[in-house]
Amino acid sequence: MKTFLRRHRVLLGFLAIVLSIALTAGVCLYALVQTAAGSSRLTIVIDAGHGGIDGGVVGRTTGTKESDINLALSRALQTEFEEAGFLVVQTRPTEAGLYGAATAGYKKRDMKRRAEIIAESAPAAVISVHQNFFSLSSRRGAQVFFREDSSSSRTLACAIQTALNSMPECVRTSEALKGDYYVLNCSDYASVIVECGFLSNAEDEAMLVTEGYRQRLAETICAGTLAFLAAASSS
Repeated sequence: MKTFLRRHRVLLGFLAIVLSIALTAGVCLYALVQTAAGSSRLTIVIDAGHGGIDGGVVGRTTGTKESDINLALSRALQTEFEEAGFLVVQTRPTEAGLYGAATAGYKKRDMKRRAEIIAESAPAAVISVHQNFFSLSSRRGAQVFFREDSSSSRTLACAIQTALNSMPECVRTSEALKGDYYVLNCSDYASVIVECGFLSNAEDEAMLVTEGYRQRLAETICAGTLAFLAAASSS
């Protein structure tokens, strides 16, 4: 119990934020986790963006590749969800991309394979992990994107964004935004892209390259997802 409380302190704090559903969420979340611990566990797909020859954006200060941060954070997320009783499927469990040979059309093959993994997994939620970059270096903070015509994706994105906004490190609250991206459009499962921070911003980058901050992000994203699933199970 002490271990659970320590590792899920962000979840416990976030549940206080969603007080509007607290009368039912407490019971529903307990039932959800109990169901997940059984033989028919719910599946969460975690998609570490980029990989292989596609490193994504690069930190201005440290030169750290986005793909490396995405993978490290995705692994931390896997631990959080598995400890909560869920089955986790990683689209990209290693540093390699999913495109096979690094030849023409590799990006399309990479994205197609991610879509296949999502379809095969039939998940309760898809979380695609990315890092942001902007020409104006003062821009910072986490931002969640959803598919415009998917109510479940919108609700999931709002739950995760609210959780991220509650973090002590948050300097500017944001709203979840609609986004037209392949990983959001390739299925009808509740799917979001979480841009965890800006590698073009020195403060964000300094936090994102640390294991401690990535762990807090993982706890927070997991908390938002659990709140979404708890609310969905009560409707």
